[in-house]
Amino acid sequence: MLHLRTIALREIKLGFRNPWAYSFMVLFALFSLALLLIQSRASLDGYTSTTGTMINLILYLLPLMTMLLGSFSLTSEKEEGGWRLLSSFSLRSSNYLWGKYAGLAVVLLLIVAFGFGLSGVIGALFNQAFEPSAFGQFLLFSAVIILMFLGIAVLIGAVCHNRWQALTYGVGVWFFFILGWPTILMSFLGFLPYLWIKPALVSLIFINPAELNRLFLIVKMGGGSILGPEYYQWVEWIQKPSGSLVFAGICCLWILVYVGLATWVWERGRKRE
Repeated sequence: MLHLRTIALREIKLGFRNPWAYSFMVLFALFSLALLLIQSRASLDGYTSTTGTMINLILYLLPLMTMLLGSFSLTSEKEEGGWRLLSSFSLRSSNYLWGKYAGLAVVLLLIVAFGFGLSGVIGALFNQAFEPSAFGQFLLFSAVIILMFLGIAVLIGAVCHNRWQALTYGVGVWFFFILGWPTILMSFLGFLPYLWIKPALVSLIFINPAELNRLFLIVKMGGGSILGPEYYQWVEWIQKPSGSLVFAGICCLWILVYVGLATWVWERGRKRE
């Protein structure tokens, strides 16, 4: 536990020395100001076309930012020899990767908090602040997106040997989950018998953290009716009092699975050295 905390603190220090972190901080701050401009022209009360646009904009930026920063942090340790030095101590792979995960999560969450905080302050000065409920929902949505995609980033960093590989894999995964998902999903479902389409559609949502979070937020904002009858069961369980707890459990399981896979891959590579 001591090693895990030490690695996490070390990662936080390295994260804020990384120029990439500040580049993404500036980018997300500008992005947040753009969201503020969008919401100043329309109400964010419930799910509307405006909130749908804001959700999509968040999904375009945050997963890519998370996967690049997360995977680069691990592959740079391999390239620069930092891991070789650390592995000479009695450091378990699981403690190392969970420590990296925790430290990176703090850095990324602070970047998001700074971006939303800046837009909130500027909005308050010009009487165009986010509505508190909408602000909280988008902030929580962004945090969950970061935590889930960071699990994928850790796995990418464990698999790749250098930053160029991590860049290629990260962009590929981002394209699959964010841009290519609707086309890929429709193509796949087209080969299934009609009676299998609905259960397959519902089940495949769990594969894509972006889609899972998007649907959850839409339902929580009262837009479940736009999803269609195929998602009736989703709307039903999300709206239950226990829906948020079930969703939190699914997110935690997702993170555990991906960081667990990363640990297994990392340990295999360690034994080969």
